[in-house]
Amino acid sequence: MRADGTFSVKAFVPTELKPEPPVVTGLPVGVATIEKHFEGEVAGRAATLFTAAYDQESGVGTYVAMESFEGSLHGRSGAFNFVHSATTSGSDRSAEFFHIVPASGTGDLAGISGTGGLAVDADGTHRIWLDYELGAGDA
Repeated sequence: MRADGTFSVKAFVPTELKPEPPVVTGLPVGVATIEKHFEGEVAGRAATLFTAAYDQESGVGTYVAMESFEGSLHGRSGAFNFVHSATTSGSDRSAEFFHIVPASGTGDLAGISGTGGLAVDADGTHRIWLDYELGAGDA
């Protein structure tokens, strides 16, 4: 099944976590927590752990994010985790990865598996889609 939605970032909070041992690279590494709210066939909220090696001025870098989503897909309620990452050269996205974490589903979303993606439209609208299954014969 495919579920589409939009989302907004309600909070982006950088943390002071510093990797040990300290290693200096060409791009600074940062960690943040994010709160997102979703609308559409994907409806709910997520708590995100976000890491990135990124240059703010040039827009070059890569991020990896682990999301804990709580809400509904096509009206089925529950929670699950998904991971995603992408690389940007400043004006594009490449090396995109998106995966629903196995065995992470609860409630009506127990047994969820699949993939998906994220995109930002030219007008700034943030989009998400999930291509998912719910256990044997549930999708």
